[in-house]
Amino acid sequence: MPAESILTVEHLAVTYPVRRPTMFSPRPAPKAAVDDVSFELSAGETLALVGESGSGKTTIGNAILGLAPIAAGRVRLGGLDVTTASAPERRRLASQLQVVFQNPYGSLNPALTVGSILAEPLQVNQKLSARESHARVRELLEEVGMPADSADRYPGNFSGGQRQRVAIARAIAVEPKVIVCDEPTSALDVSTQKVVLELLEKLQRDTGVAYLFITHDLAVVRHFADRVAVLDHGRIVEVGTAVQVCETPENPYTRKLVSAAPVPNPTIQRQRRQARLTVAQS
Repeated sequence: MPAESILTVEHLAVTYPVRRPTMFSPRPAPKAAVDDVSFELSAGETLALVGESGSGKTTIGNAILGLAPIAAGRVRLGGLDVTTASAPERRRLASQLQVVFQNPYGSLNPALTVGSILAEPLQVNQKLSARESHARVRELLEEVGMPADSADRYPGNFSGGQRQRVAIARAIAVEPKVIVCDEPTSALDVSTQKVVLELLEKLQRDTGVAYLFITHDLAVVRHFADRVAVLDHGRIVEVGTAVQVCETPENPYTRKLVSAAPVPNPTIQRQRRQARLTVAQS
């Protein structure tokens, strides 16, 4: 029996104006950043949204989080229609829906200690006392592999990988059902990427949290995601398991992405480069 869907996106559309109104064109022309996108995410599952820059994958994440205007469609989290949720309902959703942003240097307030950053959602959303939140902060730091004295230090004292661990600790602090991971490893070096991905996998095993994993890196997708949705110009062109999409893609756009992705075998890499050159010259 398939797992119950925890996040449902139905016919989502997001549009933006592309120019200011003028005397000759009084209405801004809208641009469809996302067009008729539908998918479901189950508890404990990782669904990767993959595509080139500008394909709409981050816009989808922002729309789900309430950071981008929804022109049409519906987003459901559990039994709640997020699309029509009031401001108080949106605030309550914070305990179910969290995010890890791409840039670990810009996503943490540099003026606050790590302890304050982690304690804030605990005190606001879970109404913990100062003593209770202090104890929970220590637990969170231990869960993400950070020393306990990190609570008294500022984000500027840590590396990019360590800051991303803190961002992950903040995301899991309120025990959400879904975390939107927007390119969470793209700003990190390869070895640090591996550590962060292993941490996300462990947390998923321990808590059953679901990830909407936004990325352009098919090498990460192949080993980290359960399913993959490929986006091209704001529309989903292919959906399948990570193995299916990465090994036997059906859509021409997906095949182009897969063939362009670097592989560790230099012989295969040369063959792919030559094949792309042949296609370009034909």
